[in-house]
Amino acid sequence: MQDQKIKARFIEPMLLKRAEKLSQGPSWTYELKLDGFRAGAIKSAGRVHLRSRNAKVFNARYPTIVQALAAMPDETVIDGEIVALDESGRPSFNALQNYETATLICYVFDVMILAATATREPLTP
Repeated sequence: MQDQKIKARFIEPMLLKRAEKLSQGPSWTYELKLDGFRAGAIKSAGRVHLRSRNAKVFNARYPTIVQALAAMPDETVIDGEIVALDESGRPSFNALQNYETATLICYVFDVMILAATATREPLTP
């Protein structure tokens, strides 16, 4: 890992790649499709900036998620998915579009920068 401190910023998320056949072997892992909105969170100077995968601002749309992520250290960047759960506790895209009464969850699946330190290579300052 790098010793150089890194400033938190929007990092374009890795997207899935279409394949005819799944790769197999001990070096491969798979994620469940959660049926939500992909979101990245950047915390810098005490503020959380929640962004879509296209860098659109999500702060006003999901203020409870922004508030929940406020405990992250400054200069941190995470990647995840905002999901709404239906009354049975299952992810529901319909509930996400009408989430006033649904439970919102942010599933974090990648921490790219943590407290100004890159967690993967290569990241440049």
